[in-house]
Amino acid sequence: MKIAGILATAALAAAFAGALAAGRVPVILDFGDSLTAGYGLPAGQAFPARLEAWLHQQGIEARVVNAGVSGDTTAGGLARLDWGLADKPDLVILALGANDALRGIEPSSVRENLDKMIGKIEASGAKMLLLGMLAPPNWGEEYRHAFDQIFPELARIHHLPLYPFFLEGVAMKPELNQPDGLHPNERGVAVLVDRIAPVVARLLGSAS
Repeated sequence: MKIAGILATAALAAAFAGALAAGRVPVILDFGDSLTAGYGLPAGQAFPARLEAWLHQQGIEARVVNAGVSGDTTAGGLARLDWGLADKPDLVILALGANDALRGIEPSSVRENLDKMIGKIEASGAKMLLLGMLAPPNWGEEYRHAFDQIFPELARIHHLPLYPFFLEGVAMKPELNQPDGLHPNERGVAVLVDRIAPVVARLLGSAS
């Protein structure tokens, strides 16, 4: 690890030492679908659990709540978000939209649902990380274009940090996915965590 990386990690660890001294471990609400829930994987290998383990390895104490529901759409997420926010998370990772794209749900509806969820999260006072999703090619270029611009537009409008594509580095790679070709296997989750966890760590540092 480079010196700058060591110093950044040390600073984050120091910030969280202060939070622990205050008697509270920061809470991350990982709010999504089967990609969050860990479909087809042991509970300890799901993305939220691996993310928490990565943070702990860096000396950052945080509790990551797995709020993934397999098969959930943005409409389903909007309906249950208030329950998720009841835990008063410090950071929310919003990772919905994959099932909307697979089902060809109208992009305007997806955008509206996400926009409402973002509004609720902002009102709660939590920090937020938006994980983007890309549409499959089978619905045609018009649908794909309309869907793919949802996440960058919402991130720009709400001034949110955006990780453009949740499955970056894993999608379309058989060796990193389960036999269905849609859900990451344990190796795939490790790739996702290595890419996304540093972003989460930086956001937690800014929230402390």
